[in-house]
Amino acid sequence: MAVISKNIKKVVLAYSGGLDTSIILRWLKENYNCEVVTFTADLGQGEEVEPAREKAKLLGVKEIFIEDVREEFVRDFVFPMFRANALYEGVYLLGTSIARPLIAKRQIEIAEQVGADAVSHGATGKGNDQVRFELGYYGLKPDIKVIAPWREWDLTSRTKLIEYAEKHQIPIAMGKRGEAPYSMDANLLHISYEGRALENPWEPYSEEMFLRSVSPENAPNDPEFIEVEFEKGDPIAVNGQKLSPAALLTKLNELGGKHGIGRLDLVENRYVGMKSRGVYETPGGTILLTAHRAIESITLDRGAAHLKDDIMPRYAELIYNGYWWSPERKMLQALIDESQTFVNGVVRLKLYKGNTIVVGRKSAQSLYSEQHVTFEEDAVYDQHDAEGFIKLNALRLRLLGLRK
Repeated sequence: MAVISKNIKKVVLAYSGGLDTSIILRWLKENYNCEVVTFTADLGQGEEVEPAREKAKLLGVKEIFIEDVREEFVRDFVFPMFRANALYEGVYLLGTSIARPLIAKRQIEIAEQVGADAVSHGATGKGNDQVRFELGYYGLKPDIKVIAPWREWDLTSRTKLIEYAEKHQIPIAMGKRGEAPYSMDANLLHISYEGRALENPWEPYSEEMFLRSVSPENAPNDPEFIEVEFEKGDPIAVNGQKLSPAALLTKLNELGGKHGIGRLDLVENRYVGMKSRGVYETPGGTILLTAHRAIESITLDRGAAHLKDDIMPRYAELIYNGYWWSPERKMLQALIDESQTFVNGVVRLKLYKGNTIVVGRKSAQSLYSEQHVTFEEDAVYDQHDAEGFIKLNALRLRLLGLRK
């Protein structure tokens, strides 16, 4: 157990209103003898956040911050990430990872506003989130004190947590008394499920687990065609209707969920060193990634597109590991954003039983030239030019062959 400092006067806690963070709230007061300020972010998790206010009041909190940050989340975090087509380890759309820097940012801003000298979170000592939160805290306010209760206390089991809650008269939801089958994290981009019943990577997940999508087998038998419009790499409209960032992602979630799109069962490499199995549900994000790559296919130069693909794994790893506020992520973002100047146009997609299929794309800034690629006769391309091109590119191979 870590040595607890007694020099903390006020702490801003990332507070969900759930059992764990409610226990942390009481534990901070008891062990640090400090005032606790709560911050609850509405990231589009699909649950009411206002009950957190009443629970915080019940637990004696005087300064309570509850904020709807959905637009900021999608506009300033999700969309910039999707300009990069970011996928961690080739498949994960980083739904949990991308929410942490925003929460950390607001905690630090609130800490400065209320004069707090510390911040706290409910992430465990085994996961990635502790790293993501704390790299954000320190990157934004180097002298901030950080309290991570899961690395300090001796409440190491669900039974001990329940006992602590009962002892201190912390309300416990009925479903929390039994062992939950998995842990869940949700925001407007995705829902993640992991732990407990999902810890054995050989065992299949339960179909009843999913909240945002039907199974592909139960999706409609008829495909649905949609159009997504882009401006400078960001989606701005669905089926011709201009929407705000959060409203647009909400719409794509509805469409994707209806057709069983966006489920992923993944064993990933955590930053702390272990492998972990997670099941993710990202319907709108899956559609958005496919559409964005499609519009880039006609608007990005080959060199720019290939360079983006080269740096994407590094960019995705930075976000996964918690380095959103690092100079190297910002440098890569500037390069990525520069590439998006002419990524404008419309993509037509077919949604059908878990699949997102591109069936059309158009742009006023398209680099696609039918005159050059046609199999019919043309007046713009001299096929004889290819002979010298091939011979020059083959020169080093021919010299290698001669040496043999």
